[in-house]
Amino acid sequence: MKGGMGGLLKQAQKMQKEIERIQSELANIRIEGVAGGGMVTAVANGAQELLEIKIDPEVVDPEDVEMLEDLVLAAVNQALENAKARAEVEMGAATGGMMPNLPGL
Repeated sequence: MKGGMGGLLKQAQKMQKEIERIQSELANIRIEGVAGGGMVTAVANGAQELLEIKIDPEVVDPEDVEMLEDLVLAAVNQALENAKARAEVEMGAATGGMMPNLPGL
């Protein structure tokens, strides 16, 4: 029985190292979200952190700030959703789908 527990512990430690490796890689991956036909682009990393926002000057209309706000919000949400999906795929591959709701994802 001790051998079985030792094997499980080694497996868990290996999985933890793999998760840490993937989290580090995800932090370096850039994922985009786009709105308004490319007029607004949000870039996040695989750790779901917003890195940058690009706004085409043509979409900046002082008379319609609300539209710009909506486009920024849509682009950011899309970037974060894409980042979350990518992280879930990467983590699922590392854990064999055994831990679908890991903290931080």
